[in-house]
Amino acid sequence: MSVVVLVGNPRPRSRTHDAARLVAEKLTGRESDQTVELADLGAALFDPGHPEVAAAATAVQEASLLVVASPTYKASYTGLLKLFLDGLGSGSLAGVTAVPLLLGAHRRHSLAAELLLKPVLVELGATVPTRGLFLLDSEYTASEELEKWLTSARPQVAASLGATSVPATS
Repeated sequence: MSVVVLVGNPRPRSRTHDAARLVAEKLTGRESDQTVELADLGAALFDPGHPEVAAAATAVQEASLLVVASPTYKASYTGLLKLFLDGLGSGSLAGVTAVPLLLGAHRRHSLAAELLLKPVLVELGATVPTRGLFLLDSEYTASEELEKWLTSARPQVAASLGATSVPATS
């Protein structure tokens, strides 16, 4: 099983990065295999054929479990993440189990992961078995919300990952 974290924060190695890796670890019991830090790709993101962008897209498309994380900007996910996701083809995340995660400063943005990021991941073909997760950036390391979410999310993600490894019947 390949666990990949996709971070759409314009600041590298941010709280979003740390929170996404934490969520991946708490879901799976181990560290993620790879982290795609979009801030490191910079202007190359405007060229989907750029070798580093293509490698990032391949990593994301080949993941078994993909945690997609962004800070909340203007009540949504970042333009940086949008730019990268727009470069992926429709259906290109088929077979990937994805978890949408947004961090923000106030709970009033708590539905953004569910209402804005999750539908994009589904449009790209990902299976998103959990509700979108929103965490306060000031308390993600010891979040009661995260622990409550994990109670239902762990079995949902495990079932989805099991389903993606079952061969199709004809």
